[in-house]
Amino acid sequence: MAREITGFSNPLVKRVRSLREKKYRKAEGLFLAEGLRILTEAREEGVLPEMLFHAGSTHKLAIDLIAAMEAAGGDVIETSADILSKISGKDNAQAVVGVYRDRLTPLERLDRTKADIWIVAQSLRDPGNLGTILRTGDAVGAGGLILIDDCVDPFSVESVRASMGALFTQSITQARWGEFMHWLRQGPGELIGTSLKATHDYQEPRYASPSFLLVGNEAQGLPEFYEAECDLLVKMPMLGKADSLNAAVATAVMAYELLNQKRKR
Repeated sequence: MAREITGFSNPLVKRVRSLREKKYRKAEGLFLAEGLRILTEAREEGVLPEMLFHAGSTHKLAIDLIAAMEAAGGDVIETSADILSKISGKDNAQAVVGVYRDRLTPLERLDRTKADIWIVAQSLRDPGNLGTILRTGDAVGAGGLILIDDCVDPFSVESVRASMGALFTQSITQARWGEFMHWLRQGPGELIGTSLKATHDYQEPRYASPSFLLVGNEAQGLPEFYEAECDLLVKMPMLGKADSLNAAVATAVMAYELLNQKRKR
């Protein structure tokens, strides 16, 4: 049953607004997503929010989303555009904001056989890069994104926004390096890293399946110890003055090389 909230001081507004901060997201196991595109992507993947806030939108996608929530017995709250702005932290708030249960998949529950490509990111710091890497994973049909060590929060408002809905199509896992390597070596999987010290051009090897593409920190790249544990180290040609690509761009180049090789088999 839909309800209405009109006051900025409403406790639910304060609670939901607090999810913009990591400590509250972690404590509640919830995160925010905003915008019809992202929430519709989630619905098409069979994921509905636990709470849906809207400002009386008459857009067909909003109507469909509200109907799906009501049919599932979800919590639908109609409010004002100003309160949506307060919740989302944006002056020009989107028409809808959803509150979702976090989507972390434990490492031991990953099915490595469900996809030929997996992306592994180590100490990634930028939410825009994380969101873009999720979108790349979705585009190449990757199984998911495995975040190693201390990465940016994948459920921050900025990361969710940058993912453009790919957050709901890709599994997301968090692990320490030792945990990941122990799990990886329990089954099939080739670990591929990129490094300026590599001797192989990235188009030279024939990559095995499943391929685990390892991406390093934006500033430092991969630690030497991590590089040493890779099955393959490759590099992309840099013909200009730049000595490296943006982490998300490099990931996309490598991911599409993996995809193209597998398409041609």
